[in-house]
Amino acid sequence: MQQKTTILKFTKTALFATLFGLISITTFAQVKIDGVAVVIGKNIVLDSDIDKFKQEIELRSEGKIKISDCEMLEELMQQKLLAHHAIIDSVLVSDPEVDARVDRSVQYFTQQYGSVDKVIKAYGFNDLDDLKKELFTVQKENLLIEKEQQKITEKIDVTPEEVRLFYNGLKEKGELPEFSAEIELAQIVIKAKPTPEETERIVNKLEELKKEIEDGASFKMKAIINSDDPGVTNNGGQYEVTKESQFIKEFKEMAFSLDVGQVSKPFKSEFGYHLMQLHQVKGNMRVASHILMQPDVPDSKLTETRNKAEKIAEDIKSGKITFEEAVEKYSDDDETKNSGGLIINPYTGESTFNLTGMDPALYARVAELKTGELTDVFFDENRSGEKMYKFIIMRDRTNTHIADLVNDYVKIQELALTKKKEETIDKWAKEKIQDTYIKMADVHRKCNFVKNWKKETGK
Repeated sequence: MQQKTTILKFTKTALFATLFGLISITTFAQVKIDGVAVVIGKNIVLDSDIDKFKQEIELRSEGKIKISDCEMLEELMQQKLLAHHAIIDSVLVSDPEVDARVDRSVQYFTQQYGSVDKVIKAYGFNDLDDLKKELFTVQKENLLIEKEQQKITEKIDVTPEEVRLFYNGLKEKGELPEFSAEIELAQIVIKAKPTPEETERIVNKLEELKKEIEDGASFKMKAIINSDDPGVTNNGGQYEVTKESQFIKEFKEMAFSLDVGQVSKPFKSEFGYHLMQLHQVKGNMRVASHILMQPDVPDSKLTETRNKAEKIAEDIKSGKITFEEAVEKYSDDDETKNSGGLIINPYTGESTFNLTGMDPALYARVAELKTGELTDVFFDENRSGEKMYKFIIMRDRTNTHIADLVNDYVKIQELALTKKKEETIDKWAKEKIQDTYIKMADVHRKCNFVKNWKKETGK
């Protein structure tokens, strides 16, 4: 669609920057036997990088962005130029910042492949430390690039008049973007809680395990036999923990409160009840093992919870209580209880979801709902193993439509700001190219670049 083309052109650089960190693992994990395409400062772009990144951009944009080899090379060169000048400009990136990015990357790839071991095997690393070492290099460069971009554009803003001119310009050329259908959802969650007797049984069992381990039993073997942590078969319950790691608060606090060899008392988190032993202290890192045990919820409790949720839904439909009143009175979800049940999109941090790009299971439940309608009550289980019944209301719905300046002002403002920032970075790059060492392989000099990467006179 022509109406989408211009907006995709404006945001290509932004999409590339977003994907750069996610897909770099596929690049650095390969044996570097191919040629060097370009050297920029002390940074290089390999011939293999061009094809790999090109394919990934097209795949992750679902074919909406097509990019030639020359365009891909120019995008890569711009990233390397930013990284090079971030060092020159003394842009600071701390190890904890990078470590946090590395942890998120490991989690992302683990979700994609099912386990850390599968990630390590798929990309030919020796072990987790080897993987993290390579990811550290990649994510440090990504942060340098991001911070250099922020430095270049920190004073850039758009006025309402600039937004209006931007919109009118697109309208005159017949290039107004088409915005996909968006929805706003809210939920009521009723959790099936274990009985006090079952909770007591779990705590007593962990106390027994604590005594056995203190008497000389192997923590690893006790974890493999007893722990409900799905990762226990791969790591025996052992983790490396820093204060910046993406572990839950209770887990990190316990790891940093123990002495080496000490076994904790049973402690609670959203995942269940834990036992932990500290093995090593490595600078700001703790190596600790844990056993996780989750109380069982009997079928009778599940039935009782479902019946309660269905009764609340019926009361809302009949007008006995409003949805917002029911959220405040009944919902067990801490994240949404104080916002009327409003569900936040975890990928954007906003309250709206793109209908065509959301989780397929959630899409199937809400796709046909009209504003104000409820889903049926359904069973769910969160990442911590808590069982619950819930139902969702369609709070608002906007169908697919061509951009409108009044109704879509915030989105149009964001697009105008993105375009202005990209133009500012492009201008900066054109200036910096002139005083940056660039050596390009002859095969790539046939490209017609937007910028004067070949440093030809008169361009």
